[in-house]
Amino acid sequence: MPRPYASATWGALGLDGSFAVPDMNRTIGRTRQPDLAHGHGLTHPLAIQSDPAPSRTCACALPRLIRAASKQATDLTAADVRDGAEAELQLQQGRRVLVPFQIFSAAPYIYPSFPPAATRILAAGLASVSGAASPSSHPASVRADPSLIRLSSRLAGVLALSFQSTRWFGIGYDFGVSVTPLCWIGSGSRCSFRTLAAAKESSPPSTSVSPTQQQSRSTIEGGEMTVASSVRLAGGNLTVCGRTVLSGVPDAVVATSAATEGAVDGIFLGADFAEPAARHVVSLGDLRDVRFMACFRFKLWWMAQRMGEKGSDVPRETQFLLVESRGVGDEDAAYVVFLPLVEGAFRASIQGGAGDALELCVESGDDDTRAASFERSLFVGAAESDPFAAISGAVAAAKSALRTFRVRAEKKLPGIVDYFGWCTWDAFYQDVTQEGVEAGLRSLIAGGAPPKFVIIDDGWQSVATDTNESAGEDKPPLLSRLTGIKENSKFQNADDPAAGIKTVVRLAKEEYRLKYVYVWHAITGYWGGVRPGEEHYRSSMQFPKVSPGVMENEPGMKTDVLTVQGLGLVHPRAVYRFYDELHAYLAAAGVDGVKVDVQCILETLGAGHGGRVQLTRQYHQALDASVAKNFPENGIIACMSHNTDALYCSKQTAVVRASDDFYPRDPASHTIHIASVAYNSVFLGEFMLPDWDMFHSLHQAGDYHGSARAISGGPVYVSDAPGKHNFELLKKIVLPDGSILRARLPGRPTKDCLFTDPARDGVSLLKIWNMNKFTGVLGVYNCQGAAWNSVEKKNTFHQTGTEALTCGVKGGDVHLISEAATDTEWDGDCAMYRHADGDLVVLPHDAALPVSLKVLEHDILTVSPIKELAPGFRFAPIGLVDMFNSGGAVEGLTYHLLGGDGSTLGSEAVALACMEVKGCGRFGAYSSVRPRKSTLGSAQIELKYDSSSGLLILQLDAMPKERVHKIVIEL
Repeated sequence: MPRPYASATWGALGLDGSFAVPDMNRTIGRTRQPDLAHGHGLTHPLAIQSDPAPSRTCACALPRLIRAASKQATDLTAADVRDGAEAELQLQQGRRVLVPFQIFSAAPYIYPSFPPAATRILAAGLASVSGAASPSSHPASVRADPSLIRLSSRLAGVLALSFQSTRWFGIGYDFGVSVTPLCWIGSGSRCSFRTLAAAKESSPPSTSVSPTQQQSRSTIEGGEMTVASSVRLAGGNLTVCGRTVLSGVPDAVVATSAATEGAVDGIFLGADFAEPAARHVVSLGDLRDVRFMACFRFKLWWMAQRMGEKGSDVPRETQFLLVESRGVGDEDAAYVVFLPLVEGAFRASIQGGAGDALELCVESGDDDTRAASFERSLFVGAAESDPFAAISGAVAAAKSALRTFRVRAEKKLPGIVDYFGWCTWDAFYQDVTQEGVEAGLRSLIAGGAPPKFVIIDDGWQSVATDTNESAGEDKPPLLSRLTGIKENSKFQNADDPAAGIKTVVRLAKEEYRLKYVYVWHAITGYWGGVRPGEEHYRSSMQFPKVSPGVMENEPGMKTDVLTVQGLGLVHPRAVYRFYDELHAYLAAAGVDGVKVDVQCILETLGAGHGGRVQLTRQYHQALDASVAKNFPENGIIACMSHNTDALYCSKQTAVVRASDDFYPRDPASHTIHIASVAYNSVFLGEFMLPDWDMFHSLHQAGDYHGSARAISGGPVYVSDAPGKHNFELLKKIVLPDGSILRARLPGRPTKDCLFTDPARDGVSLLKIWNMNKFTGVLGVYNCQGAAWNSVEKKNTFHQTGTEALTCGVKGGDVHLISEAATDTEWDGDCAMYRHADGDLVVLPHDAALPVSLKVLEHDILTVSPIKELAPGFRFAPIGLVDMFNSGGAVEGLTYHLLGGDGSTLGSEAVALACMEVKGCGRFGAYSSVRPRKSTLGSAQIELKYDSSSGLLILQLDAMPKERVHKIVIEL
């Protein structure tokens, strides 16, 4: 039976509902009113609902309980909790503490009191103690206790908690069941709670519940959890919209309503285990007769997609699972999202088990960090007919529950995303120099594709290679470790001691007119970390401990140089100083941001640091703080960072590399790359803007990669060697001023491609959709013929046909295309422009255009909603037709229909299409009739019109003098 979840917050509670931390001399916050709409958050207005930020708490006063942290079970008497001594207590997950209290219960009453009886509490989460020295003044009858205590526990019933004290405690509850809201009564050294039903004559104000609110409550009856949601766990089955998704769910699996997290359709799942451990695996039941798409880590650093139909198809280290439960007959499919979370010190993933079982795996990464009980390790969300809504809703529920990360829409995007850039990596690798940087910039500018940002990748830092003795084993190649935060000798000038990285930054910005310069570093400083003894960062040698799931998918990690030789890990308490000093030095040199690599290594180093989640959170909090301080435009790109430990603690980083590297010399990698970035973006795009990585313009797959970057919605940059460029390709992406026509969202597979496998099934093409302000864009790619081989653990070719594959393309494939229509009564008809052959097709809302492609072929289509201005007069903008994302050029669009009653335009009605257009080149639009005239600014301009297709073309010879060209087409 799912058991209720209760959390209590204790502290100095003001009669006005505020919570005071006296030594901070401030009120942290006023508690919310009871949220009865969902049957949760049932607290009195005086009760505390949320803890203050960690930085606002201080040492606590709670005697002798510190001893309990070192024992698995400890009996505490009333004497153990008497006043008079101070201590700090951190109860890790799995610690059991016997706390003296007594419950008087006779429904509907709940009375906590303070006699010396003992009842066992099994801690389900991290219980932290913090607080203040002495409270602000309160009435004599209500004396506040100086400690703030947050205790999250799984209990066998709905209980109230208290420690023995002669002082008054304020207590807040958050129940996982529907109960009558509690109110406060008490005086002196005693505080009691009872239900409002029994408090009609008491002084606290009453609260009422509306009929609508009552209907939205969640209940637990007879072992069945019923939520005002389409997701239910009952009778051993998890059902969505009445359809069974998981069958045979074990009793150990527990469910908690997600109703407190807002208008969310879903539930949280956890599990109980017999003994505390650092890693647990439990079956969630059998998954059958569905279609799914999983994002799983095939390497420690990166995710890829996998499709299947049953539980055994789900790979190890799955961090996101989207399931389609097909309807019967004319019923729409329902879409279910399984979102493994972090809970306390544990991070969850899902995987296939015996038979068709779907399993939940939770692990801390530290043998000393153990737990036996979990409440919210997995969120299960759903939506009928809209998978993208189900995904966004699930991530929103996780955000509300965890309160440790922000979603993409809440983050500030760095300026580089709207410009073309260049990265030094493939051009020079670690041999990059100032002269090389200048050569690369000159070469691109001379060809008419001026970069506006550069990433100086690995090769600029001061590092030293281990000797065999320090490495521990004579196994080349030996690791290099950071020896200082300044640049190495390649970027220094013996004749000018003041020169350094700032010289190349100054040249890039002043001589080559770049807007931004980024540099690379690892999250641990360098690949091998920071050399112990260097600087003052308390670095020590640590050896990665790779999780079993990652090791199964990537067995090469057993002998990886990092695993064998270890790395110098900056102590978590010193890591902010490390980042701040490094970033402050770079910012003083004019650097605008950093690409922070090797991020997933932190999960392997949690031993002795409270586990993988704790260490990752400490590092990312420090990184976020340093970036916010030193790079005000939020200049950071996350790389090699595809673990949820990092995703669920990211509040600052807004750009993330979306897949494994671009490998110019691996012919099997190119189709794999496009498929992986698209499917990974389904998940990653909720947190950050996916970066589809650098590519080579002068490459056999250059157009294939370049067109995908152009519609990705992310930054676009190449890693061409100086003098090796395809400017014909680059001019389809880059405008003369170095800006790009960036789409507004992360590019993702269309709805009908979410569960097909365009890399392996031999029959499917991949369609990728994105949005501009007034148009949509579709990319169609043949990605067949190669995939990650789970047996050989590498990219391999597999047999596939050489003939072209065909799919149908519809306007509705752009999922949000209706948002681009200026007419709320738009009928769904679109003008569709094919970039490959320049054809314009008018496509009714229920029609599809066939597209046929061979392996490594692609096509880009601009999709524009058609506006009917009057009977027979229809119009739709296309954009700069020679650019891949042509519709991204249309910045403004309004329509006007002028009557002929004496207007200055004459007696005949006139329709006007008024547009603001970015860039230059050939501008195209669809018109059902030949336009009467067109104007650019105040001057009339010639146009070409094809009456057979309705395509009109205007030539914009130069970039606009102001932000945009203003064009008016008169019909």
